Amino acid sequence: MGALISSCVGLLFYVATTQFIESDSRERFANHARNAQKTIVARVKSYTDVLRGAASLFRTGENISRAQFHEYAEGLALRDTFPAIHTINYAEYVTQAGRPAFEQRMRAEQVANPGLPLSARIRPNGAEQARARESYCVVTFIEPSSATTSAFGLDLHTNAYVEQIMLATRDSGQMMNSGTPILAISSPNHVFLGLRLPVYRPGATLDTIAQRRAAYRGSVGIAFSVPQLVQGVLAEMPVNNVRMTLLDQDLPEPGGAPVSPASMRILFDSSGELNVFPDEADPRRFTTTLPVNFHGRPWKITFSTPKAEMYTEFDVIYPKLAAFAGFIGSLLVYALFHALSSSRRRALMIASDMTKELRASEAKLQTSNETLRLLGAHADQIKELERKRIAREIHDDLGQNLLALRIEVDMLAARTRARHAHLHARACATLLQIDATIKSVRQIINDLRPNVLDLGLSAAVEWQVKEFRRLSGIECQLQEQVRDIVISDKRATAFFRILQESLSNISRHAGATRVSVELALTGGSLVMSIADNGNGLADRARHKVGSFGLVGIEERITMLGGSLSIKGVPGTGTTVCVSAPIDDARAPADSIGPAPAAPLAPPAMLAAAPNTTLENSPL
Repeated sequence: MGALISSCVGLLFYVATTQFIESDSRERFANHARNAQKTIVARVKSYTDVLRGAASLFRTGENISRAQFHEYAEGLALRDTFPAIHTINYAEYVTQAGRPAFEQRMRAEQVANPGLPLSARIRPNGAEQARARESYCVVTFIEPSSATTSAFGLDLHTNAYVEQIMLATRDSGQMMNSGTPILAISSPNHVFLGLRLPVYRPGATLDTIAQRRAAYRGSVGIAFSVPQLVQGVLAEMPVNNVRMTLLDQDLPEPGGAPVSPASMRILFDSSGELNVFPDEADPRRFTTTLPVNFHGRPWKITFSTPKAEMYTEFDVIYPKLAAFAGFIGSLLVYALFHALSSSRRRALMIASDMTKELRASEAKLQTSNETLRLLGAHADQIKELERKRIAREIHDDLGQNLLALRIEVDMLAARTRARHAHLHARACATLLQIDATIKSVRQIINDLRPNVLDLGLSAAVEWQVKEFRRLSGIECQLQEQVRDIVISDKRATAFFRILQESLSNISRHAGATRVSVELALTGGSLVMSIADNGNGLADRARHKVGSFGLVGIEERITMLGGSLSIKGVPGTGTTVCVSAPIDDARAPADSIGPAPAAPLAPPAMLAAAPNTTLENSPL
């Protein structure tokens, strides 16, 4: 009886241990599969970022040259950085009415680029088809141009399915994939897919489908290799003999009906069996299936491996040891099993506690950052108020005293002109010294806070543009879509300081010869744009250690509830664009600091003495 009971206990522990090892191995394999899935998703995102960058290139201007597109593609270093990308192209949207002009432009480019096999006509260009089509989407740019020459001039709308996809992207503004292999470059063992993103006119409003259709210019796309996209993922998994299968499946039927294998297509299989679907119910293998939403197409990634690959030598003998230990003493086996289970729970509890502490620390850090931001805004507000106060006191006190002193000296010079030549000369010299002092005081007042701010933001911006043009010698133009902008003193000061900082950066660093400043009201928000044709701001220069100009601009506009956009192309120029609501009620509440002071009232002018007029006073 004792032997029988011991054998039953040993058998029980043997079965339990075997199941535990299998469950743990299955979970570890699932974790490896999830890490591989994240790697694939990250790669897909990096490739879609390339496409978004190309779309942004065409939205920067109406006429992007072939050389600019080539430089963009060369800068991406596709072969080294994005080896899965076969080509990147731009297809221009052409209506039937605009087709002659388009083909004439293509003929001109064909003459200008004799080494590039451009097509001067839209292909296919049969007479019947030309009459039947109302619009075309023609491949005009493609990089690398040596990859395929047959794509130039190709009308992508010729393929009805591709046309449907492209029109859907045009109306939605979203990125979509081809959904089917690109037949021109795909093979049974090497599938190429495509991604496309619509391109609209710069500055166009894209809130409705009608607006997006009216602003539609074409689309950018990439053709990429699926095997190269997932290449190397299996090498990073610490498991041998793993089969990875990438399947493209249709959306499920209404009502939740399962997707049939007939509706799936194998895009990649590490075993090379593109016609054999993985058996997820095979009891001899660990199998994990994970979803990937590839821009409107549901993908499934299946990882499978023999169970033996997940077992270590200890995993093989451990059930036998557990059975033996159960046979000689069930209590000892139970204690061991309980210790293992407890240690695992403790590890999870420790990890949970550490996660809670980390989240609490992140919350405190976020609170501290917000407090520092509010304190910085409060300090800027106090500084502006102090500047205003000092400027007012200098103007009202020192300025009036200097003006009165000048009147007195002017009167003294007038009375000594005929009888006391030496005293008259000294009085005239004193007058010149007083005028220089008044001019210096006026410059100090303007440096602290220009009085023109009391006349409104438009007048202040116009004055600052003139001053910048006078002091730097750089051509500076002001474009205002609206005059006499009604805005609070706090917001007007912030926009004025942002303009000063931007112009100062241009003068010191940009090496520009032309600057454009634009003010506009858009949807209840004030938008200010400062563009130059200088060296261009590189990405690494925005976060340069010890440089706080751009940081100050960003903090000022953030506290107004607005946004900052900086676009810099080395060698072309930089554009700084800030926007904020003109209504204080639409900005985040600022509970720190006093309310902004009222604008300075013009000081009372002293009565003018003989030979002295108010126009002669620089104050």
